[in-house]
Amino acid sequence: MKRISLVLVLILAGMGIANSQEGDGSLLKVGDIAPQFTATTIDGKVIDLAKSKGKIVMVTFFATWCGPCNQELPVLEKDIWNKYKNNQNFVLVVLGREHDMKTVKDFSVAKKLNLPFAPDEKREIFANYAEKNIPRNVIIGKDGKIAFQSVGYTEAEFKKMEEELAAMLK
Repeated sequence: MKRISLVLVLILAGMGIANSQEGDGSLLKVGDIAPQFTATTIDGKVIDLAKSKGKIVMVTFFATWCGPCNQELPVLEKDIWNKYKNNQNFVLVVLGREHDMKTVKDFSVAKKLNLPFAPDEKREIFANYAEKNIPRNVIIGKDGKIAFQSVGYTEAEFKKMEEELAAMLK
């Protein structure tokens, strides 16, 4: 009986370690090829990742009800979008996970945000990148590979992402 208990404890401990290593819900890691997608923004612009090769693409996943997302989005607009929106080598898309076009548009108007929002109504794009957890940022390099990922929002992590992006856009 003691032996079975010990084996069960070891198995459960191993599962806990495995889960903690993948606890952020990411399906991809830095260096992986970014899954292709197409999204239409609330202003009608089509963002096709396949046609963005050679550019730095930043994908942000959010939800209207997400507190950390609501903290991050104004900072994203102020510190990244306003700085790089006219850079021909930069593409940003902010995907509303499980939100339709109207919900995303109404949210952007209510929050007075001018980011390139697009819906991911059926979670199809998100499902190729992660299982859970938002806000989630993915920066895809000119080679189509994931160059940076972050989950959640803290000022320190956002600053790190800003620095990585600035270095890639030099």
